[in-house]
Amino acid sequence: MRIVIQRSKKAEVKIENKSIASIEHGLVLLIGIESADTKEDVDYLVRKISTMRIFSDESDKMNLSIQDVKGDILSISQFTLHAETKKGNRPSFIQAAKPEVATPLYDSFNEGLRNNNLHVVEGLFGADMQVSLINDGPVTIVIDSKNK
Repeated sequence: MRIVIQRSKKAEVKIENKSIASIEHGLVLLIGIESADTKEDVDYLVRKISTMRIFSDESDKMNLSIQDVKGDILSISQFTLHAETKKGNRPSFIQAAKPEVATPLYDSFNEGLRNNNLHVVEGLFGADMQVSLINDGPVTIVIDSKNK
């Protein structure tokens, strides 16, 4: 699994110009699941993201986690994170998991975050979504469960 983590002051997801999810202070997670991913990848990323210290403390040091700041999470499925771009000009998405594999892992990931007392709202898996955010910092981090 590959996840782009963006610290956000505000974020929203729309489908057909209708808001389906939004958060205030927290994280926007763009989640790419590949066919080789398992529950072990999910568990690793839930642990890392729940405790990753990327929010500023009173000394303006990145010392606080999403749990510490009681932030929200906007979780978005993003198969394009597994684009292969070595050949030609059109990305290949052959590594991205098919929905029958990706959906249960995506759901398990979000449930894992919720089990860590985090408030998680989601985009709609597989939908054409418009995501807007005010990136805080900006802080953007990419984490891949295959690079532990």
